[in-house]
Amino acid sequence: MDALPIDTSHPAVRDYLSLIRLQVLTPLSLLINIATVVVCAVVVTPSIGEISKQFPTSISPKPIIIAIYVAAIYAGQLGYCVLIVLARKAETKRTITKGVGLSLVISNWVMALWAVAWVFQWFLLSTILQGILLLTLLYSNIVLLIYHQPTSARPFDTMLIHAPLRLFLVLQFGLMFALSLFINLGLTYTPTTPGPPRDYAEHPWPGFGVVLGTNLVGLAVVIIRRDIVWCISATWICISIWVLRPKPGPVYIAAILFTVLHPLALIGTYIYSRFYTRRTIALPPGDEALYGRTESGRAIVGTQSVSDNGPREVDEDTWG
Repeated sequence: MDALPIDTSHPAVRDYLSLIRLQVLTPLSLLINIATVVVCAVVVTPSIGEISKQFPTSISPKPIIIAIYVAAIYAGQLGYCVLIVLARKAETKRTITKGVGLSLVISNWVMALWAVAWVFQWFLLSTILQGILLLTLLYSNIVLLIYHQPTSARPFDTMLIHAPLRLFLVLQFGLMFALSLFINLGLTYTPTTPGPPRDYAEHPWPGFGVVLGTNLVGLAVVIIRRDIVWCISATWICISIWVLRPKPGPVYIAAILFTVLHPLALIGTYIYSRFYTRRTIALPPGDEALYGRTESGRAIVGTQSVSDNGPREVDEDTWG
């Protein structure tokens, strides 16, 4: 077979082929993810929501609220698939191929497998899949944060690349992995139909530890990076937890507390950066000698006299 008429070892060609590969695999993986989750949530009995009711935990969320959250993730990914096709800027293409790459494709496949394992009540496999999903999303978000940071110069990159992946990560980090782990470890309550669990006051501290630990990390991210997406995601997850009652007292209080703290922290950081951040005044070029300082801000010592830093004499040529 004759060799291809292009050099596939060239970096530009390899990046182009990677982009073409993602244009095919990413929409396909998203379609499989959506189809599998919808079938497991609507068609199959017991469904995803019914399994959650059969195994209530101290951090079990309100299903409809999490369904809205997942729908937002899917909507963001649909926009990402459009961006992959329509991207023209080299920076955007580099973010897609080098920053996200196949991690989102893998995440969609893993989430589809998780839905199947969940409805079949294979909770050990479900927990393993959630761990793989969490690590994959954590890796891709770290790569984006370090090498392809969001910028106001490319708002569509922020909305359609960074935001969907951050939403996806916060869901696994703040809720889904711990929820699957609790059920696998037997930290559940005895359900009653209808009505609340009979022993819902048991196992309060593992749930409290998860809510406190994950939200403290999220609060630090919100304060340090002024991350709007993380703030909204973490607040939404806290609401989904305390809305479904009854809950153990420590879990209930912690969830309500962080529902308030996340928005307050975000608003506070914006106010601080707006009014209290130190602003420096740059001197015009060439005036360093006039003020006796170099461009780095250091004082000039021994090279000029005090009189040199005073008013300059204007000769006749200057006046024309």
